[in-house]
Amino acid sequence: MERLFVGIDVSKDRLDVHVRPTDESFVVAGDEAGIAALLARLAVVAPTLVVLEATGGYEAAVVATLAHAGVPVAVVNPRQIRDFARATGQLAKSDTLDARVIARFAETVQPSVRPLASDQAQALAELVARRRQLVDMLAAETNRSRQARNRALQKRIQAHMTWLSRAIADLE
Repeated sequence: MERLFVGIDVSKDRLDVHVRPTDESFVVAGDEAGIAALLARLAVVAPTLVVLEATGGYEAAVVATLAHAGVPVAVVNPRQIRDFARATGQLAKSDTLDARVIARFAETVQPSVRPLASDQAQALAELVARRRQLVDMLAAETNRSRQARNRALQKRIQAHMTWLSRAIADLE
């Protein structure tokens, strides 16, 4: 049985897919129907490993769907893929080429498949990320309030800081 490695370049609206060593490429929509179509195609080829880059959340639905279907999937740091592409002389950049590089990375490096985090762990991670965002916004507003000379503007910034503080307290 042939070992197949799949690279998926995830963008907001679409998934560019490349299969190694067959060099088959295809594109599906990044929505629920597209992910279902992807899963159906992957079920036929039974890949050894599917690799995606961490894309700030766009990959989450794809990874969850594949993992729940029993497809071996790994999410890797985009820097690893960029470094691999550079090391192999792949300097051009497009979604199709990125999917090809990710598939080559999957075939060559074969990163570890990690189990999907539980729903509770995912929910906690979202809350922690949101708290970090709010804390960052509060720090930025604090800096702005120190620089504001206009009284009305200072009051507005202070009101926003109060709201941010309450939102942080609510999350905690």
